Amino acid sequence: MIDRIVNYLKGVRAEIARVSWPTRSELISLTVLIVILMVIMTVYIWGVDGILSTLLKVFVRSG
Repeated sequence: MIDRIVNYLKGVRAEIARVSWPTRSELISLTVLIVILMVIMTVYIWGVDGILSTLLKVFVRSG
């Protein structure tokens, strides 16, 4: 059982060594991109929610 665990951990270490890690500038630029997209999606969802909420209030009042 211990041999299987040791072999597994050796395999994990070998796979991690083959990973191509992003450079610092790539990491920063992709993080900024994700934050910008998150802000855009938040504003979009907030806007759609506001429109749908207003429409729902109009339909409930008129009905």
